[in-house]
Amino acid sequence: MSSEQDPIDVILEQWRRERPDLDLSAMGVFSRLAQASRLVESAVEQVFRRHGLRPGEFDVLAALRRSGPPYTLIPSELSDVLMMSRAGMTNRIDRLEAAGLVERSLDPADRRSFRVALTREGREVIDATLTEHAANLARLAARLTEQEAATLDTVLRGMLAR
Repeated sequence: MSSEQDPIDVILEQWRRERPDLDLSAMGVFSRLAQASRLVESAVEQVFRRHGLRPGEFDVLAALRRSGPPYTLIPSELSDVLMMSRAGMTNRIDRLEAAGLVERSLDPADRRSFRVALTREGREVIDATLTEHAANLARLAARLTEQEAATLDTVLRGMLAR
C-alpha cells in the first residue's frame, strides 16, 4: 500500500481483480463517506456524553433553544423539526423531563395538547454542550482546507437534494 493508498483502495483493487465486470467507482466514495461519518459520530457522541446527553436528547434541546424565547414548542412541532415519530418524541421528552431539562405544561391555546419548554438547567446544558460541540466539529473540519470544506458541503448538499 503506497502513501497515497488507503485501506479502501486496497479493497477496491481486490474487487476489481475479482469482479472486473462491475463499476465500483461509487463504492470508494460511499465507503469513505461512511468511514468519515463514523469518525464524526464517535467524536460528537463523546461530547454529548460528557454533558449527560444522548444524540436524540441533544437534538430536542437544540430545537427548543434555537426556536428562540420562550424556548417552547409543542411535541408535534418538535417531531416535524426533527423528522421523527410522535412516539419517539414522547420517549425523548420523558427522559429530558425526568432529568429536569424540559418541562411540560398545558397549551393554553389547545387544552388537548401541551407545550415543552427548556428549563433554566436545560438552557445551561444545551448552551454548554453546543459550545463544545461547535468547537469539536471545527477541530474535525480543520483537517480540510477551506476550499475542500466548501466543495464537500456543496457536493453533499447537491447529493441530498437530489
